[in-house]
Amino acid sequence: MNIRRWSYGFLAATLLVPALAACGSDTDDKPAASGSSPSAPSVPADPKEALLASTKELGKGDFTFTLAGADTTGGGLVHKPSNSAQFTVKFGDASEDVSLEMDLIYIDSESWVKMDMGGAMAAAIPGATKNKGKYQHLDKTKIKDVKDLQLDPETLDPLASDALVKGVTEVQKTGEGTYAGKIDITAATESAALDEEVVTALGAQAKALPFTAKLDPQGRLTELVIAVPAAGETAAHEIKIGYTGYGTGAGAQKPPADKVVEAPAETYEMFK
Repeated sequence: MNIRRWSYGFLAATLLVPALAACGSDTDDKPAASGSSPSAPSVPADPKEALLASTKELGKGDFTFTLAGADTTGGGLVHKPSNSAQFTVKFGDASEDVSLEMDLIYIDSESWVKMDMGGAMAAAIPGATKNKGKYQHLDKTKIKDVKDLQLDPETLDPLASDALVKGVTEVQKTGEGTYAGKIDITAATESAALDEEVVTALGAQAKALPFTAKLDPQGRLTELVIAVPAAGETAAHEIKIGYTGYGTGAGAQKPPADKVVEAPAETYEMFK
């Protein structure tokens, strides 16, 4: 079981994102209201253009999201107005050699991570059970040079759905706000929704996977489902991404003080 492969995509995709993006943005930008309005943009008639336009609202950095995949469930929020983000994710279960439940919180210049590992081999992983149930406060001076945590300052969506929809190769509208077609995921491996090892194992199949998508009445992406066939050691599964709460977020909250410890050396070793 590769803990590095499990954790880094999610950590790298969320840690530091709001602050870095804010550095290159107009602080007077206001999030769009989540409901319909007379000024709401019309949905492009062309299906591909509709999908490309559907991710633009994510760039404003105020939404909640969910993710489900092979042995993975998660969700969280991005809230640029308060310069905060949170991501909770669960990999595997207690019946496997190793399972992991992770909760990452970022608020302004501080970040915390809670990593609870289970399974038969958890005790053999250095530091795996040392701080179970605790939020580890991360010292950014110790992770600032970690390549896996260097982020694109313009990225606000950890699932990188904008990159995913750019890979759509065939699409047709199947109903009001619903679409289906084929998608090439090979150019969107920065998305936390994808496992690079699975993408590699898929080979040419990764360039034409079936997908469905749903948009709300304002043309914003609310669901993207990609059907992934069996590849390597991974069984066939669906990657399901969901978005809600556009422009209505309240921001992440600091963990309770009595649940916080400073991250030990073992945690930083996992990031290397």
